[in-house]
Order: sequence, then C-alpha cells, then structure tokens
Amino acid sequence: MGLEKTLEKNGIRSVERAIELLQALNRRPLSTLHELHCETGLPKPSIVRLLRTLEAKGLVAQSSSYGAYQLLGGVKSLASGFHHEPQIIEVAENIMIDFTRREGWPLSLALFDMNAMVVRACTIRFTALSLEHASLNRRLSLVSRALGRAYLAHSAPNEQAILLSILKDSRHVEDAPAHNAPRMARMIEEIRARGYATRDPLTDPRSSTIAVPVNENGRVVASLGFTWITAAMPADRATEQYLPLLLETAEAISQALTGERAPVTAVTLRADGNTIGLSQAA
Repeated sequence: MGLEKTLEKNGIRSVERAIELLQALNRRPLSTLHELHCETGLPKPSIVRLLRTLEAKGLVAQSSSYGAYQLLGGVKSLASGFHHEPQIIEVAENIMIDFTRREGWPLSLALFDMNAMVVRACTIRFTALSLEHASLNRRLSLVSRALGRAYLAHSAPNEQAILLSILKDSRHVEDAPAHNAPRMARMIEEIRARGYATRDPLTDPRSSTIAVPVNENGRVVASLGFTWITAAMPADRATEQYLPLLLETAEAISQALTGERAPVTAVTLRADGNTIGLSQAA
C-alpha cells in the first residue's frame, strides 16, 4: 500500500511538472532551457526529459534558428493555454529561413504588442549581410519603422483608430509624428496605395527596410520586413528586385496560417513603384 501511494504521488508530481512547464512555455514565443529552469524551479535534466516527452506528443518543438523551445499548434488539442504567437512563428520560421538562404538578405517578422511591433522571428543568423547580430524581441515604432507602418496602415479601420489614439499619448521620440493627424492620414494612405511600407530614412540610415502585412482570413496579424545594407543598393532597385519576393513570402505565410496551399502568384510592379497587382494562377 505504501508503494502504491508513493507511485501515485510521483505520478501526480510528474503531471504537475508537465503543466508548470507548459505554462512557462506559453508565456513567451520562445523559451531557452535556462529561462524554463528559472521560471519553474525544475532541475534542467527533468525539464529536458519533459520536453522530449512533449515533443513526442507533438506539443513542443525546439526552434531550428534560436536553439530555444516553442509550443506547437498541437497544444490546441488541450483546449486552453495556446495563444497566436507560437503558431505564427512556427508557420513563418522555415519559410523565412528558405528566403534568406536563397536570397542572402535577412527577414524579420513582427507582432503587435501594446503600442509597438516586436520582432518575434528573424533570419539574421543565417546571413552575413546584416549590420546587426540579432533583432529578436526589439520593439519598433508604429510610426517610423517599416514593420510598424505596414501593420498600422493595413489594420482594420476600427483597430487603426484605436492604435492612432494610443500613439497620440506616446512620449517616444519616434512616435512624435502621431500628434499630426493629417500627416499620419497621408502616410497611411500612401502605404495602402503602394502596398508596402518603408522605414523613415532618418532612422538608422545605415540600413533600409521594406515591409508588408501578413494576413489571416483577411485580417492583418503580423508584418514581414526585408532589410538590406543601404550602401549595397538604392531603394528603387531593392524594391523592384525584392518586393515581389517579399509579397510572395508573406502570402505563403498567410496561406499556411489558414491551412491552405498558397497559389502561384504573379506580381506586377509599376515603374514608379506605386502600384502592385497580384494575380493568381488558374
């Protein structure tokens, strides 16, 4: 009888540890072994054993680009404890890595958080064509940064109005233009007209970025940015050469989010860079 109680107690504790680990994983898009150890207080060998079990059940995976762990869509089968960020990162990561390995330049995926965009996935580590070693978890202005502008401009009207109201109270120097409503309206109109956003050229001019929205069922859920070293090529050349590829990549992520196969897409860019046409193959 004593042995049964001991086994039952150990079994319950194992379940408790697994739940604690899942809860810790759910607090951020990516978690290192050290972060999980600090948050749960569990021994690292125990965490590794639990992670392997969760991996075998399709609930957790080790990120190929960051050496950290993330939840997989399989946790939705638990009916709770799953939020959107791990799913988007899981879907986008390999698509982004393929782009960088093929084209050489890094991509960044950003998600909205409170009053800014936060980089949740980037491919800098897969290329030498970057002035930075990493940009993961960097907060970017919705007003001056390409990733922020793309998200803001393509948000639904009611969400956009709320975002603009939040930005008017911001004291961040890069958000200062948000106090000028006509200026913001013109910027948003221009971005929507040409289909992509650029970074304010006065903000870190050593590099440049163009960004486009990532949608799920017609609603913007993230933004995807292509960054290059400014001295390497002028903006018009970068836009002409890489914007169609960036749009195709964003579309592939959007289609993957909805579980659909991405159609073959033809992209037409006018010489002035203001009009983009997308057509799907029959």
